[in-house]
Amino acid sequence: MPRTPAPPDTAAPAASRSLTRSIGVGGGTLLTLSCVTPASSLFVLVPPLFAELGTGTALAIALAVLLCVGIAFCYCELGTLVPSAGGEYAMVTTVANRFAGWLTFMLSFVVILVVPPIIAIGVADYVAAIADVDPSVAGAAVMLAATVMGLLNLRSNAWITGIFLVVELVAVFVVSLLAFGHATQSPAVLLKPALGTNAIGLIAVVAGLAVALFVVQGFSTAVYLAEEMREPRRTVARTVFWTLGISAVVILVPVVAITLAVPDTAALDLTALVTAWSGPGAGMAISLAIAAAIVNAVIVMVVQNSRVLYAAARDQAWPAPVNRAMSVVGARFGSPWVATLVTGLSEAVLCFVPVDTLSGVTGVAVVALYLGVAAATLRARRAAHRHPQVWRMPAWPLVPGLAVAALAYVLVEQKAVDLAITAGVLIVSALYWWGYLRRRPGRWVVTVPQE
Repeated sequence: MPRTPAPPDTAAPAASRSLTRSIGVGGGTLLTLSCVTPASSLFVLVPPLFAELGTGTALAIALAVLLCVGIAFCYCELGTLVPSAGGEYAMVTTVANRFAGWLTFMLSFVVILVVPPIIAIGVADYVAAIADVDPSVAGAAVMLAATVMGLLNLRSNAWITGIFLVVELVAVFVVSLLAFGHATQSPAVLLKPALGTNAIGLIAVVAGLAVALFVVQGFSTAVYLAEEMREPRRTVARTVFWTLGISAVVILVPVVAITLAVPDTAALDLTALVTAWSGPGAGMAISLAIAAAIVNAVIVMVVQNSRVLYAAARDQAWPAPVNRAMSVVGARFGSPWVATLVTGLSEAVLCFVPVDTLSGVTGVAVVALYLGVAAATLRARRAAHRHPQVWRMPAWPLVPGLAVAALAYVLVEQKAVDLAITAGVLIVSALYWWGYLRRRPGRWVVTVPQE
């Protein structure tokens, strides 16, 4: 007897409120730039990169920025074609198919769950001057505070993160100025990667691109905010490019300065360096500014990540009761408060997982996510997607084609264990698709709200 297919599951979420369009290019750039979090990237993510690549760190980040230009083209075209809070998964689903979109969602889900705890745990090192706090406890406290902030409306968060952003940019400027003032090496070392007395090959620099991409990857946040931007088909592209340009300068300049000032980067302690260069008072001030930058970054990440979870529930990714809860939008602040609480509390718990366990997969997931978006852009100009309002990149399809090739090469150069873990996540995701979503036509139906 042939098996009877499961009946269509068309249950829609009970809540009908939509996200509020309240920000323009300025607010979007503040929020997106805060997610790039140049200071926390510089002070939390870059030191381990220095320990691996030495003087090749600046070169790796410069190559990552160059690659991100092509990726930004892809995000702008797809982000204006599909202005959805779902971000990558909504874009890929629309131009490719539901299965590809589902795998894209799971990759983005890995990134949004893992990255904030990694950043939040780093706050303990920079408040040590005034309090000795266990890193996991400090990270969880930051996550909980950011969750409370994430419950506010997006316009309020844009102003709050903007204030934090000014503080962290001042910290970056001071560190850059001090480092350039204490430069001891020739600029030629920037093009001759070495760690101490040992030369580093180009292949090692390319392998480091996964982490370098992670350092500058926040520009993609603009597409998550598309549903809350006024005139998203204009503002999304401008926000992406403004953010990428500013963040490239803010991150690269101090990295170059530090490279020229510190002959041995194997055990880089920026707070100790600032203290040695300018005294304990300046060292403490910079440490507290870095702590503020980390809090700023985590607030924006909670805002961004809750929107992805909200969009997935609205698009019927889960059983009906879960979808109804996750897609609730509060009447007072216009934020998806249930999704925000679930996101923030889950990430607070992850602060108690060893950082090494969390961080290994992050670079691989980011590269794989970008690879999927670039590949999807190759299908974005079919007849069904020819909208005159969409931002169109120059040199299509050459740009996404080159991005796919470069990202694929970076991906295969990563550690086998990190690739295996990411592959395992995708396999489990595929099983959920084949066992649940595929058999229910009313599930995983991506919607793009009207402007």
